Amino acid sequence: MNWVTPIRAYVPEKPLFLFVLSNTATAYIPKISAAGKSPELTDHTPAGDAEIVETGNIISVPVLPITPPYNTPTPAIITRAALNLTGIPHMFVNAGLKVVPEISFVDLMAKPGCDIRENVAVHDAKGIFERAQKLGRDIRDQTDHLVIGESIPGGTTTAMGVLNALGHDGNVSSSSCSNPLDLKNKIVKEGMDASGVEFGSLRDDPLRAITCLGDPMMVAVAGIVSGTDGIDVVLAGGTQMAAVFAIIKHLGINTDNISIATTKYVVDDASANFGELVDELGVPVYAADPGFGASHLPGLQRYEAGDVKEGVGAGGAMYLAQMHGVSQEELRHEVEKICGELC
Repeated sequence: MNWVTPIRAYVPEKPLFLFVLSNTATAYIPKISAAGKSPELTDHTPAGDAEIVETGNIISVPVLPITPPYNTPTPAIITRAALNLTGIPHMFVNAGLKVVPEISFVDLMAKPGCDIRENVAVHDAKGIFERAQKLGRDIRDQTDHLVIGESIPGGTTTAMGVLNALGHDGNVSSSSCSNPLDLKNKIVKEGMDASGVEFGSLRDDPLRAITCLGDPMMVAVAGIVSGTDGIDVVLAGGTQMAAVFAIIKHLGINTDNISIATTKYVVDDASANFGELVDELGVPVYAADPGFGASHLPGLQRYEAGDVKEGVGAGGAMYLAQMHGVSQEELRHEVEKICGELC
């Protein structure tokens, strides 16, 4: 069964999975993010995601990263399952965290993002980009196939803001089955007004678009990709990584070796325009189906209903797992095992 499409008949010799972790105060806006039981608890979500991927459990955070009201588990469990089954090496990058995980990571010395309704959403975007670019140069000899995932609550709203500033319509996805697009559009409009930005007015200045309306994850990933100098790069995520691809393209960086890997839940999201956006941008896309409809766990079945959809590089992790011969059933059973250990 082809559970990742299209099939890529290639197995890299030195794959590396990179996780870029950030926070933005945009997530504090009520009903903007479902990546936590409350807006305030989203501060802990990236750290919790990283600890689950690395250790199988949370260490420094008070509650599991779950999506209410059904307590749907974080996609970090999918990523951990894929890495467990393949043994692919990975590393974590702190690109502006409010809560730091108790694991090893590279620190880009970035501040957490501000509310995009302020006139500065990301401080020192240029500095973050340059430090991330150096990291890209440092790791490019370690890998021939770099997959980059992210964890940042509120990131689909900042993605919409940057896409608008660059001149792209961005009906972004949501970690909730009920996508609050009207609210996101309202917040983005307020952010654009606060910064004096109009639709497409920053198409030639993507770092300024991030400064005004983005988040530190975006500029960190763009910088890392810039430093990798043409190796294969897969952006593991949905509309947020489509926004990062747009930034990279507007920066004039060569995109020939860049693709996106996400989940079928993002591709099939009728509330978003992911398909139209990636077609416009001209980026190849891989879509993974974990087969959670066959799971006995109600929390995993909620993915089929539209909860969570993507995050923590889940689509990219499944893409790598399939390349390394893991079946959909093996992946699902490993996810269920991890869920049992967490509960």
